[in-house]
Amino acid sequence: MQKIIFLDLDGTLTNDEKKITPKTKDALMEIQRQGHIVALASGRPTPGMVPVAEELELAKYSGYVMSFNGGKIINWQTKETVFENVMDKKYISELLRYARQNNLGLITYDAKHALVATRMDEYIAKEAMFINKIPAYMTDVVKYVDYHPNKCLFTVKPEESAYHEKRIAEKFGSNLGIYRSCDYFIEVVPKGIDKAASIKVLIEKLGLPRENTIACGDGFNDLSMIQYAGVGVAMENAVDAVKEKADYITASNNEDGIAKVIEKFIL
Repeated sequence: MQKIIFLDLDGTLTNDEKKITPKTKDALMEIQRQGHIVALASGRPTPGMVPVAEELELAKYSGYVMSFNGGKIINWQTKETVFENVMDKKYISELLRYARQNNLGLITYDAKHALVATRMDEYIAKEAMFINKIPAYMTDVVKYVDYHPNKCLFTVKPEESAYHEKRIAEKFGSNLGIYRSCDYFIEVVPKGIDKAASIKVLIEKLGLPRENTIACGDGFNDLSMIQYAGVGVAMENAVDAVKEKADYITASNNEDGIAKVIEKFIL
């Protein structure tokens, strides 16, 4: 029976050093050799997911990359975009105004870079250089972005994130999807986009039943897919809201939690 496992990256598949541990990698390679499917499901932009997709040889084994919280799904073997949803570029100026009025960071993305709309801060540096390993440039995004982007991202002090998530949702939530992916990132995506919605799109295209899906995550933006999947898995290091809704809690991202899931539910 073919199964598909959906993996968040940061705090889930990768350890705190942003690396896949050898035991976890071996388990993922083994299930791919057996014909199961690996899909990476992250808030990261597509360029930030390339190194992980290549390390796991998703092109060889027909795996999938779901970037921008599921806003774009790519068949990594053919590089075909299976699904994509974008936000209207008209919102960028309004989001930028909010960021400036409230001293928040704001970035969006093109095909290869993080585009910094406000100022470089420690969270933007972490997002671009440590997490995604892509260049970050200061630019006039209102003029530069002549396309409809997949995502914008606010950076905010952790102690203020819940407050601003609520305010931004009140202001833009009727037209855009707003939620925290961690304590200092507030994601802005097209309305209706989340990881669960994208899992539904992909498994329908693949003809796989929902019962054959496993989803693993640790953050607020993983909650929907953990509730939707046949087996929803929270990491030991997950936020409490995710643990409360999970079917199973595995070991942490530093203790081969994903390998343990694979051994229990697939191998």
